[in-house]
Amino acid sequence: MSNSDNFRKLLEVFDNPSPSRNFTIEHHCPEFTSVCPKTGQPDYGTIVFSYVPDEICVELKSLKMYLQAFRNEGIFYEAVTNRIMDDFLAVVKPRSASVESRWTPRGGLHSNIIVRYPEN
Repeated sequence: MSNSDNFRKLLEVFDNPSPSRNFTIEHHCPEFTSVCPKTGQPDYGTIVFSYVPDEICVELKSLKMYLQAFRNEGIFYEAVTNRIMDDFLAVVKPRSASVESRWTPRGGLHSNIIVRYPEN
């Protein structure tokens, strides 16, 4: 079983209370941490989810546990943002979604990575 599959199992869902209506849910995680695979130094950022649910919604405690699982993961900004979106789409199956990672500046650079579904 891949590491992504193990992470994905952490995400739980519940029935959308208004599946006939399009509404947007935003979740902000201002304390996201992963590890730079080149330096081994911690990377700090904010992850912002914005999605229109279909039949189910993500449960917040499970989302928190899922994001905390990256704490010791050596992964580049671009890879982690896309992996989070892939896992979110696989489990939650939203009508539309975006995941944005906003990284704390390091070495004079500040990076934001944005992934959208469907792609536009």
